[in-house]
Amino acid sequence: MSDFQVLCIGNAIVDIFARVEEDFLTEHERIKGSMMLVDAETSARIYDGMPPAVERSGGSAGNTAAGIASLGGKAAYMGKVHKDQLGDVFRHDIRAIGVHYETEASTEGAPTATSMILVTPDAQRTMSTFLGACGELALSDIDEDIVARADVTYIEGYMWDRDNQKEAVLKAMDVAHENGKLVSLSLSDSFCVDRFRSEFVELVEERVDILFANESEIISLYETDTFEEAVERLRPHVKLAALTRSEKGSVVISKDGEVSVPAHPASVNDTTGAGDLYAAGFLFGYTSGKSLEDCARLGGLAAAEVISHLGARPEVNLKKLAASELGL
Repeated sequence: MSDFQVLCIGNAIVDIFARVEEDFLTEHERIKGSMMLVDAETSARIYDGMPPAVERSGGSAGNTAAGIASLGGKAAYMGKVHKDQLGDVFRHDIRAIGVHYETEASTEGAPTATSMILVTPDAQRTMSTFLGACGELALSDIDEDIVARADVTYIEGYMWDRDNQKEAVLKAMDVAHENGKLVSLSLSDSFCVDRFRSEFVELVEERVDILFANESEIISLYETDTFEEAVERLRPHVKLAALTRSEKGSVVISKDGEVSVPAHPASVNDTTGAGDLYAAGFLFGYTSGKSLEDCARLGGLAAAEVISHLGARPEVNLKKLAASELGL
């Protein structure tokens, strides 16, 4: 029995949420639905123009770790913050929910990362991320002992935006496999896929055991016109893939075939974190010995909860919610 069900590695970010109108995106030259990297000056300009905002600890893999903990699972996290106020907030928040987090904070260089998350009336989120300290994650931050003690090492695709981060997570993948453990990758968003398509294809086909992607991401990965065509391209290579399709639910592809699960009923308020929490539910189920169908149902439930409110982490106890709504 491993000490941790899932180790999540990603960008440690404090999210700053605000509701805006469509013209705010146009004014600040944002691409709706994307995650765009920005420098400190651009981040400050967007922040200054934003209406009243809410600050919450986030980051894709951090949200997944939070979801696993809320389900009653054992999660660990690696991600870099600065030893500043926001870094202290991030460290406190993720530890307070029961996630193991020991990555040493930096004392020099850039401040803790922030992401300006603009939520339009249709509940779509548009992110402008200043990587700051999280972009400094390096080989020395990968605790090989923690990797070896986790059933699954889960990595967000955004880590490919910096060479030092990529080097670090590739090392974590190697350590996981050397210890007989699994590697999981989230493609993060279609714009991320566009930036690193050839590398992601190679990873999916050669190094990843469990893949997470949404419909637009998998279509982008294989540059097809339809979801069905992308699945056929993926099928010969993948060991296990969980593909989300918003209101159409999700499709799980494995060597044994395909499982389709409808979306869990949801009131859509803010789509931020939907994929992160789906991965949390699925991985919790998988490392708990659940069927692939139940893994997808847990993922759908966790995603439905997080999109029902502003913010990318659960606001209710997912373990109790899964017991009452799914009997799991």
